[in-house]
Amino acid sequence: MNKKVLLIAVILAITAFFLFDVGQYLSLEYFRQQKQTIEQFKDSNETLTATIYFVIYVVMTAFSLPGAAAMTLIGGALFGFGWGLLIVSFASTIGATAAFLIARSLLRDWVQTRFAQYLTTINQGVEKDGEFYLFTLRLVPLFPFFVVNLAMALTPIKVWPFYWVSQLGMLAGTAVYVNAGTRLAQIDSLSSILTPSLIGSFVLLGLFPWLAKLLASIVKQQRALRGFKKPANFDNNLLVIGAGSAGLVSAYIAAAVKSKVTLIEKHKMGGDCLNTGCVPSKAIIRSSRINHYLKQAGEYGIKHVSGEVDFSAVMQRVHRIIADIAPHDSVERYHGLGVDCVQGHARIVSPWQVEVNGETLSARNIIIATGGGPFIPDIPGLQECEYLTSDTVWQLQQLPKRLLVVGGGPIGCELAQAFRRLESHVTMVIRSALLPKEDDDVIEQVKTRFIGEGIELFEHCKIKRLQKSASDIAVELIHDGCEHILNVDHILIAVGRSANTEDLGLANVGIERTPQGTVAVDEHLRTKCPTIYACGDVAGPFQFTHVAAHQAWYAAINSLFGSLKSFKVDYSIIPWVTFCDPEVARVGLNEKEAREKGIAYELTRYDIDDLDRAIADSQAHGFVKILTVPRKDTILGVTIVGYHASELIAEYILAMRHGLGLNKILSTIHIYPTLNEANKYAAGNWKKAHKPEKLLQWVERFHRWRR
Repeated sequence: MNKKVLLIAVILAITAFFLFDVGQYLSLEYFRQQKQTIEQFKDSNETLTATIYFVIYVVMTAFSLPGAAAMTLIGGALFGFGWGLLIVSFASTIGATAAFLIARSLLRDWVQTRFAQYLTTINQGVEKDGEFYLFTLRLVPLFPFFVVNLAMALTPIKVWPFYWVSQLGMLAGTAVYVNAGTRLAQIDSLSSILTPSLIGSFVLLGLFPWLAKLLASIVKQQRALRGFKKPANFDNNLLVIGAGSAGLVSAYIAAAVKSKVTLIEKHKMGGDCLNTGCVPSKAIIRSSRINHYLKQAGEYGIKHVSGEVDFSAVMQRVHRIIADIAPHDSVERYHGLGVDCVQGHARIVSPWQVEVNGETLSARNIIIATGGGPFIPDIPGLQECEYLTSDTVWQLQQLPKRLLVVGGGPIGCELAQAFRRLESHVTMVIRSALLPKEDDDVIEQVKTRFIGEGIELFEHCKIKRLQKSASDIAVELIHDGCEHILNVDHILIAVGRSANTEDLGLANVGIERTPQGTVAVDEHLRTKCPTIYACGDVAGPFQFTHVAAHQAWYAAINSLFGSLKSFKVDYSIIPWVTFCDPEVARVGLNEKEAREKGIAYELTRYDIDDLDRAIADSQAHGFVKILTVPRKDTILGVTIVGYHASELIAEYILAMRHGLGLNKILSTIHIYPTLNEANKYAAGNWKKAHKPEKLLQWVERFHRWRR
């Protein structure tokens, strides 16, 4: 049915109900007055009476009209308990489902679109446990059933589950009212039915599913632990496997709350971020950028500047910076914090025990934080080519003259540009597109810069074969349906990362992996084995150092205090940055994701080429792009492309985390001249687009009158 027609029908029905005072004919008082007449009609027309009653009940419920409780009592009085319960049960459920469908047709799309960012978690919860929550609501008649109908219509619950759960859940309450209706002469008002003792019984009935769910959870946990002998005493409260970002933060928190914790690392403290990821990549990016600036010195009025790349010295600087930061993640520091640190390969042997260096350590809970490593694609000839990855590239001592970078994600982009600026000839081969998760205008900015700096790009390209010779590596490509051959000296594989789960003993305790290869965890970061949690890259779904640290808080607190209170991990505001030049920083939705999810948005853009500080720094490029709820200043997502975008995005992360809109950003003083003013000007552009035109017309008349 057309929405407008349906809306008109609903309005007319409700208007007619109140305009003609239909409710007086459906009241207990009217029934008592006409009881003899109605019963005489029913005795001679039983089927017709039941049909009329059924239709009236369905219509009242479908349009959420008042009087359903009185109608239920009347049903008991007219048809007795057995037939009354049968008729009312089906009439109320059919009517409730009709109300559900009407509300869904008229309101759900609007509500889900307008409040999409707030409803994500609710929608996920309903999709997982919607029937359970609906059942508990139906069991307690304190919650008006018409409100439940309308509220559930706005969620993703399907029609058939709504119907049968409602039929079953409302049965107890319906039975009480129908039974009361058989004693209608003794009832003065509806309130006399729900006595305190009866209300208490319904509350207990409503709690029963929760208690049953808790019991089922306990049974499930006991089943997962069956066959294992629980130690009488534990060496630790917590064992943490892996000393990367997730593991370090987990251990830090555990020690801070005075628990006994042991941290196990088989390689180097600090994990990938310190030793092969974030730190070394930013160090080499900085060196490459300095060389890039030297080549641009003439643009700043500085003549006769020259520089020569000493790649060995660049790599020495990278390792020196790693060494300078290493004390932050060192064994000595964590010993000082109260963490026992053990070096060795950990293998889980039971829900409470880990074997390391031939010794078995025990704890009440275990956290897996083993991180991830470079994913290696299946390319013919690759294994014979001594390829590089983001783990091994830091061992280079000579600059690759011709470097092939396979992959166009953040890691590939950052390293490709860094090596190009250090004067390698760089070719990028990308199976799909450069930075495929970003919007087209973002990609265009980065691609234009890459091509301008001499990076050769092959997008939507497949490597057919690699062949190593004594002098170089021949790369056979298929691009735009044609075959190409490139000759390179080194190959850097940067097509993503995979979770480190090998030889951890996961099968020993029944822990499962997801199709993506990560450890399967629930919303509390608990694995199928109830004593073991996982966080960071090994658990996904985001492979960022800051997200690993974010998850670590939940894993640590839930593992140590989960029996008292457990917290669901919050992924609502996740920022990230690709540290190429121009930098690409993002938080929340971009246009591509909003379209894929069907979320309505308004777009506001500020081009940084208009910003005074960017012009003064000769960095006048890029933009700030903001997605907001239509006609509101509520921020759905922000993408910033440009000089120091990674720093500019922080203001929007804070705003989104604490529900601050663009009006708040606009009213905040920003220092002049700074890059941060771009955020204020972007908010100003939103304000200009939403200025009150009609009010301004009256203001103009006011000023004209005053002149």
